[in-house]
Amino acid sequence: MPHYQAWEEFTRAAEKLYLADPMKVRVVVKYRHCDGNLCIKVTDDIACLLYRTDQAQDVKKIEKFHSQLMRLMVAKESRSAAMETD
Repeated sequence: MPHYQAWEEFTRAAEKLYLADPMKVRVVVKYRHCDGNLCIKVTDDIACLLYRTDQAQDVKKIEKFHSQLMRLMVAKESRSAAMETD
């Protein structure tokens, strides 16, 4: 399971994974209070991408990316066109 250190690399890999097969991708966001870590995991049961942070400013980035993926998952329009415009 690759742990990404750079946010941009993680988002590119997660978008590519989602666009490859949207019906199999799952997204999990987890906060561990005892460690102070926020973790986002994107998986399709074959590949698993993980980004973990303890920085407060990364919370907004994760929230924005998560909501962007959720909008794509419920949208009826072309998924690839919607991802490119955001």
